[in-house]
Amino acid sequence: MVISNLTELAVPRSTLGEGPCWDATAGALYWTDIPANRVHRLADGHHRCWEIGRPAGAVLPRASGGLVLAARDGFLALDPATGALTMLAAVEPDIPGNRMNDGACDRAGRFFAGTMAEDEAPAAGALYRLDPDHRVTRVLAGVSISNGIDWSPDERLMYYVDSPTHRVDVFDYDPGTAAFSNRRTFVRASGGGVVPDGLTVDSEGGVWVAMWGGGQVRRYTPAGALTLSMDLPAANVTSCAFGGPNLHTLYVTTAAGPGSSGGGLFACQSAVAGLPANPFRG
Repeated sequence: MVISNLTELAVPRSTLGEGPCWDATAGALYWTDIPANRVHRLADGHHRCWEIGRPAGAVLPRASGGLVLAARDGFLALDPATGALTMLAAVEPDIPGNRMNDGACDRAGRFFAGTMAEDEAPAAGALYRLDPDHRVTRVLAGVSISNGIDWSPDERLMYYVDSPTHRVDVFDYDPGTAAFSNRRTFVRASGGGVVPDGLTVDSEGGVWVAMWGGGQVRRYTPAGALTLSMDLPAANVTSCAFGGPNLHTLYVTTAAGPGSSGGGLFACQSAVAGLPANPFRG
């Protein structure tokens, strides 16, 4: 596996950069800075951001136009032209100490995103699914820090991270019904303060995992074999996503902390292409 030209991009550094997502229609990369309450956009070298007044852990394109966010209090639509926010569905309104974190859509446009306690209390969060009709279903309880989620190229497997477990787990997934089952360990991260965070799957089924506290992105084969460890000049690597015209550019978000470029946004070229991000179809 070949990775080349790792570069820190000329955008403002984040306190906690998260949720990179490539919008192929707009030719734009979106990501969030959670505690700064910002959604960022980079397109054709031009940077823009929106102040949204609450933390957002994930941002995705919306098939009908605009963006959809997993934010503190639920799933929101963002109109990039005006900055207007519209609540699509509230999540955990009775638990003010929780906020939403990472998320992604399957090919049917169902938005999966989870929650976590601001104080990182164990098992205080859950994983939710927002359907195109805006119905919200809790699909997994007892989650501590809900993080990366993505699917295999045939969408028969769903990968998921609850960071304090030090694992990436995998489920069998039914793309017709969105049901998932048979949870098992895909890979375990090294011990200490290194935990898996966000992830993305490439066109060969390889799973790329951001390692918080480890200063790396690691790629695993569908069988769980480690094929690449890419070092970054920031210890707290939060997530990664493929983008660019041919989906050969890997974008990586980081958070402030140890390292010379904590909070920076990075890009590099990969020999293998990624998969396109699925929009929310509500």
